[in-house]
Amino acid sequence: MPIPLVVFSHLRWDFVTQRPQHVLSRLAASRPVLVVEEPVFDGGPARWERHAPAPGVTVLRPHTAVHEGGFSDAQLDAMRPLVAALADEVGRCDVWFYTPLALPLLDALGGRVRRVVYDCMDELAAFDHAPAALLDRERDLLARADLVFTGGPSLYRAKKGRHPDVHCFPSSVEADHFGRARPEAAGLDEPSDQAAIPRPRLGFFGVIDERLDRDLVGALAAARPDWHVVMLGPVVKIDPASLPRAANLHWLGGKSYDELPAYLAGWDVCLLPFARNRSTEFISPTKTLEYMAAERPIVSTPITDVAEPYGDVVYLGETPEAFVAACEAALRASPRQRAANVADMREVLARTSWDATATAMAALLDGSPSPTRTPSASLSTAPLR
Repeated sequence: MPIPLVVFSHLRWDFVTQRPQHVLSRLAASRPVLVVEEPVFDGGPARWERHAPAPGVTVLRPHTAVHEGGFSDAQLDAMRPLVAALADEVGRCDVWFYTPLALPLLDALGGRVRRVVYDCMDELAAFDHAPAALLDRERDLLARADLVFTGGPSLYRAKKGRHPDVHCFPSSVEADHFGRARPEAAGLDEPSDQAAIPRPRLGFFGVIDERLDRDLVGALAAARPDWHVVMLGPVVKIDPASLPRAANLHWLGGKSYDELPAYLAGWDVCLLPFARNRSTEFISPTKTLEYMAAERPIVSTPITDVAEPYGDVVYLGETPEAFVAACEAALRASPRQRAANVADMREVLARTSWDATATAMAALLDGSPSPTRTPSASLSTAPLR
């Protein structure tokens, strides 16, 4: 019988499609995957809300009578009976963490745990409003984990000295999905909220939060009023009123994963206008390869996991002036330059896929179990604040 995989995630499955959905939906082809999300408030007894968003995947959203958000100490207390009951339901299992804050729930699974995986896709402690206990919990998770995966080379360098079995799995891509937006492809209807926007269009999709350089986006729109900047994505953790506004700057809101290629097909340049701050030091944007699959020119600020591996494929600009100049160069590239750039993109994409990533992760997960490195009594009990 396949061993179930219990996943603790700080990201909602139905938020935006990113690494967890891509990896876990593929692992679910060979084992049941149960994704435990952060709790939501409910005045009644603690309970699970269940739904099955993909074959083999069950998402469990805890409802508790605790008002605090996230995997806070009070929420962990309310969730322990739910997780203990889940352990009785699934039996022997592997456990996968996207957030160290959920680590104390590991003990609620009892002696049924075979292997523990930490898939470190972000340096969560670097994000705004990160709980003070996050670093302590991560230290303990690294001590408990049998395997550690990282979402990019910079995170790999940061974690490789802290655990004996760390593996780098950078962001990958469903090339066929975004390949529908290639210039020579046909059959995608122009979205109604983009159709009337003049060209050239320079576009971005992703979560709009503290990692986005809002000043840079505003400066780009101001520098070239004849260009139109299209921004797709939900606004989280920042005040929407802080977003720059201009006649040629279009905030179109969040779009589903299935909708993205139709928008992308109407862009002349794809943007990665990330701030250079603590929250972006280790990010490896999934959208980099998604843009490549659409074979559009890409302009980015020089964040490490874009500049180092793809600096010969992506146009780079750190200051507003340099970023505008990079966009100008991308728009004015000759047919020969564009063809060479596309050839480089295709070479990058030929080396990766989410299918290959999930297969390699599964092979490591199903290897010989390692002994548990640290007894549960050593888990940090530092309160969240």
